Amino acid sequence: VQLQAYGGGLVQAGGSLRLSCAASDRTYSGYAMGWFRQGPGKEREFLSGIDYTGRNTDYADSVKGRFAISRDNAKNTVYLQMNSLKAEDTAVYYCAKSRYTLVYSDLSDYDDWGQGTQVTVSS
Repeated sequence: VQLQAYGGGLVQAGGSLRLSCAASDRTYSGYAMGWFRQGPGKEREFLSGIDYTGRNTDYADSVKGRFAISRDNAKNTVYLQMNSLKAEDTAVYYCAKSRYTLVYSDLSDYDDWGQGTQVTVSS
């Protein structure tokens, strides 16, 4: 499965962005999906995950209440709605396909990665 993440850009603090991640085929619909980010000089970190049904989600504490993950298996796409953005949200954002149907937060649980999309939040 190939993943294409897009929707990043420059936004002011307090603003919103919606990231999308398109999968190349329907294989992805049988797996959980996740969003990660990597800020300058930082390790890649888990942000959010959604199981293969779309009914169960998980969030890192740093984005809980501000970000929302969803998926549309008919469109082979997973989304990340980001609200109340802060300067510290500036990073490259990646989507990834899990090896499993349920949500896990470790990078090693994911085996296909998109190329990343830059999000810059100006203060």
